[in-house]
Amino acid sequence: MFYWFMKRVMVGPLLRLVYRPWVRGVENVPVDGPAILASNHLAVIDSFFLPLVLPREIVFIGKSEYFQGAGLKGRVTAGFMRGVGTIPVDRGGGKASEAALRTGLRRLNDGGLFGIYPEGTRSPDGRLYRGKTGVARLAIESGAPVIPVAMVGTNIAQPIGRRIPKVMRIGIVIGEPLDFSRYRGMESDRFILRSVTDEIMYALMSLSGQEYVDVYAATQKARLASGHARPVDGGEPATGVPLAPGGRPAPEVHVPVPPEDDATPSVG
Repeated sequence: MFYWFMKRVMVGPLLRLVYRPWVRGVENVPVDGPAILASNHLAVIDSFFLPLVLPREIVFIGKSEYFQGAGLKGRVTAGFMRGVGTIPVDRGGGKASEAALRTGLRRLNDGGLFGIYPEGTRSPDGRLYRGKTGVARLAIESGAPVIPVAMVGTNIAQPIGRRIPKVMRIGIVIGEPLDFSRYRGMESDRFILRSVTDEIMYALMSLSGQEYVDVYAATQKARLASGHARPVDGGEPATGVPLAPGGRPAPEVHVPVPPEDDATPSVG
């Protein structure tokens, strides 16, 4: 109830009016049944705009810090995250992360939509980073299709460190479902998990037009903090040919642009 109240009465109408989000491919989201929406992650507001353009409720994993804030602001943030069904996850890994994935699996087994950011954290520089294999485990164990989603422009509206996004159009491109049912029962095979994850990230790269970097985003953030602006290989092999997930040559991609008709979608 709180989810729909926030979407249709409180937050949703304001976001539509101010940011005029545009979306392509919403027809790729099934009208019922389980599905995993795997998205690139550019800004905190990704988790606001994707639900806004979907006609169905979607639940995300969110970092546990959102639920642990102090004071009025912390309580309001925690209450909002719980109200929209966000599942807290300890990004340090271990048992806490496993518990979050189990919760996501239950959501899928109940026939719902589950949103996940395979990169594990926001991109520090707008590029697409190596995916973590949790999304592959969910897909193989649940049998649910994976729907790649590219958020467009949210990092420009809300770069890291900025609380209130600047006013500009936000885009969402939803790709065709990916079926991994052929790997049923192989969720413990780390090579299969990496292959499936790379296939998902390849789809995200193709949709978003982002440059791919074959290191984890958290690793790159640590390098930036220590004064290293780019990873050692920069996501490119010695040949100078840009890489795609799985070590393949990068496809020719373009960053999506808003539709020419400047109309605001009425989805959701």
